Formats: sequence, C-alpha cells, structure tokens
Amino acid sequence: MNLNELRDNEGSRYRKKRLGRGIGSGKGKTSGKGVKGQKAREGVSLNGFEGGQLPIYRRLPKRGFKNIFRKAYAPVNLGAIEKAFADGKLEAGTTVTEETLKTAGLVGTGKYAGVRILAEGELTRAVTFEVSGASASAVAAIEKAGGSIKVLVAPKAAEASAS
Repeated sequence: MNLNELRDNEGSRYRKKRLGRGIGSGKGKTSGKGVKGQKAREGVSLNGFEGGQLPIYRRLPKRGFKNIFRKAYAPVNLGAIEKAFADGKLEAGTTVTEETLKTAGLVGTGKYAGVRILAEGELTRAVTFEVSGASASAVAAIEKAGGSIKVLVAPKAAEASAS
C-alpha cells in the first residue's frame, strides 16, 4: 500500500449540506428554517423564553436556604483507618492527626475545614486521634478498642450549653 492509495472508509465522511443554493437543492430560499421570525434568524437562544410571558422559573417561589458559611468536613471511616494501619500507611503507636490522614491518602482533595471520623467498619487497635470531629458511635468504638480521641472543634450544641 502506498500513501497515494490511502482512503477513508466508505461513508465515514459526510458531505456538508449546502444551504440557500436554489430551489432544486431542497434547502434553498429559507434554508430549512421555515419562514420569517425570530427563530429563523441566526444566533437566537430561546431556552426558558415564553414569548414575553413571565417564565416559569420566575413565577415559582424561591425555597430553601444555602448557608455560605457552612463548614464541610472530610468523612473518614474507622474501617478505612484500620486498613491503612494494615497496609502500613499509618504507623502504630503514633497520634493520628488530620495531617497524617491526608498523607496516608484517606482524605480526598477539596476545601475541607477538617476531618470527621465515622463509625463504619471496625477498629481493632488502640489509637489516639486528634481530629475536628467524630460521631458518637465512632467515639464509642475508639474507646472500646482502648484508644482515645481529642476533638479539636467543639460542636455548636456544646458551645451553647457551656455559656
């Protein structure tokens, strides 16, 4: 085979439809756009436009609230921590902090205010934690395994009862 014999597969390239080239082409005069009006013009974008009537997205009431000051915490399960110890990503006998969890690859990339320990899975070794938060069942599981946990960020309910 030579370079001058190379060809595309049959039917792989379509011929561009030539618009506005006479009535015999089948796409002459209005070029398949119908007749006059806004939609026959170029560059029109009509998503959500209802002909001057107030669109439905403006007629419906607004609902809900989005707190822009909300803090998002990265969830880490006890089972994942146990697996990281088994794989050698975390060292036994050291305090597990948010930084060590990040270096072990247990915390994903993102804008997280800290790490929150959740109780899914089982922890079989005594581990000391210093994290931003933990669920009540996770705290119970850590203490049952003989470990301890220091929560760096106090929850709102605890702040309100302290004052």
